[in-house]
Amino acid sequence: MKDPRSWASGLRRTLTDLSRRRQAVTGSLRDKVGTRTQRLRSALAPVTETVTPAGWVVALLAIALVVAGPALHWGELVVGGVFLLVVLLLAVLFVVGRQPLSARLDLARDRVIVGERANGYLTLSNPTGRRSRPLVVEFPVGAGKAAFDLPALAPGAMHEELFAIPTAHRAVLDVGPVIAVRSDPLGLLRRERRLSDLDMLYVHPKTLRVEGSAAGLVRDLEGRTVPKVSDNDVSFHALRGYVPGDDRRHIHWKSSAKTGTLMVRQFEETRRSHLLTMVSSRLEDYATDDEFELAISVAGSLGTQAIMDGQRLSAVASHASIPATSNQRFLDGLSGLTYDWKARHLVDVARHLSVDELAASVVVLCVGSGVSITELRKARQYLPVDMRVIAVRCLVGHEPSVRWLGDLGVATVGRLEELGIAVRRVAA
Repeated sequence: MKDPRSWASGLRRTLTDLSRRRQAVTGSLRDKVGTRTQRLRSALAPVTETVTPAGWVVALLAIALVVAGPALHWGELVVGGVFLLVVLLLAVLFVVGRQPLSARLDLARDRVIVGERANGYLTLSNPTGRRSRPLVVEFPVGAGKAAFDLPALAPGAMHEELFAIPTAHRAVLDVGPVIAVRSDPLGLLRRERRLSDLDMLYVHPKTLRVEGSAAGLVRDLEGRTVPKVSDNDVSFHALRGYVPGDDRRHIHWKSSAKTGTLMVRQFEETRRSHLLTMVSSRLEDYATDDEFELAISVAGSLGTQAIMDGQRLSAVASHASIPATSNQRFLDGLSGLTYDWKARHLVDVARHLSVDELAASVVVLCVGSGVSITELRKARQYLPVDMRVIAVRCLVGHEPSVRWLGDLGVATVGRLEELGIAVRRVAA
């Protein structure tokens, strides 16, 4: 009998793939139509942006009644059409006029952790010498929208609204812009005016401080030599003949005097603390969204610990590199990480790492249950032999474990709180 969990995972992947195909087709068609009708849409924007779908229905119905009445010799239809046109004209009176308001949107913090509330306040004022009319004020928050009624403001008066944004999921949210909305009671017309700029709210993933985690992964490699010859390092390797362009500071004068030709020192490269985190962003690599979130939290925990320990950090996802010059930039990049239909297989990501990323001394592969041991081994083959490779499989609900497959360490983590246990076993 087939595992229900496997069946559900397969159905989820199939539906997501169909949705991606539909979005690709409709997106391409939308772009083509938008390009060809851009000039016409710009000319009609004052009308199309003010009339709501209900307004268009009423306008079309009014025209249809006015035209059909005489054709059918039915006077009541004409009366109905004229009545609807009068309703539309009355609706115009509710949206005409200026909106003399200014707004200021302030977030107490523009970066929060999943589960925390992002508090802020909105201040609206009337800088003119006339009393403002009551209206509705809206500001988008991600895919949602917050709205409240603003009473009439006297000249110079201010109105303040406090708000709290719940953050149940990791994301990068657009907060704002604040929009003043005028509409008629029937919702036939809607006129908007932008009052503020757009703000960004970063909802960072949950991370855990694992004492000595990054240092434990790298400490046995720090300062070790690797079989790579360098012209500038601290571990002496051999002498060779001088060639134009060599640094004269590395000339070995005693050997040069004995041989009668200039001899230059060569060195072996030594390892430096450099951690590389690789997070898979392929939908097929995870059975559930919780596994994906756990993988991001694992990468975030190890990466931030490395930066705090003074080590160098690089980070990549299946489709792009993640900025990692500071904890803030690194967590900002993880906040916006989502499944990507262009995401490459883990093996392909390992094959196309940059020179700087390949210089890392330790790489941590953060994956879900959809990545097999065979695929992890293949990815290991494309990484330098002197690089320490640890794969962290995020399987929600599983007990932590560690096993070694040659020079590849595979750790299983079921909860973020178990990351410290797995890291200590790997670093032992």
